Amino acid sequence: MTQEEILNSGIIKDHVGNTGILTWHKTAFLCSRNIHGDAILRCHDWAVRMRDEGRCVISGFHSLIEKDVLRYLLRGHQPLIIILARGMKKRIEPELKKPLDVGRLLILSPFDREVKRVTAETAMIRNKVMIDIADHIVVGHLNPDGNISNLFKSVNKEIEFLR
Repeated sequence: MTQEEILNSGIIKDHVGNTGILTWHKTAFLCSRNIHGDAILRCHDWAVRMRDEGRCVISGFHSLIEKDVLRYLLRGHQPLIIILARGMKKRIEPELKKPLDVGRLLILSPFDREVKRVTAETAMIRNKVMIDIADHIVVGHLNPDGNISNLFKSVNKEIEFLR
């Protein structure tokens, strides 16, 4: 999807940050919540590689491993996109303020501000939007019986699994 298609499609209800980032090649990062040690190390290594290569990563950065990945990525200079599984935040976390100020962060929400809590349903909608927007999909770890696995049954994009 192009920047205009994303912003004018109605799937994004609110945003904060540099919408020009939508023109970059975007790699979505998803990961099941229950993850073993080897997969954690692969995710960390991947995040460092993305940071060093200056790649734009899009994620919800909600689970513990996704938050770890975000910390690695924030140490770089590449653009990042966060998609919320709720309405737009009233307060931006301190670690996100500088990336926002320098134009390397975009926060998107497919929900109205009245949606205050993350649920399994809002997370699934967020993941679907993320996949639709992304040019490339990377999965750190996949629980075969999990929600992400079910979502991938309807995805027509190539999915890369970290191994």
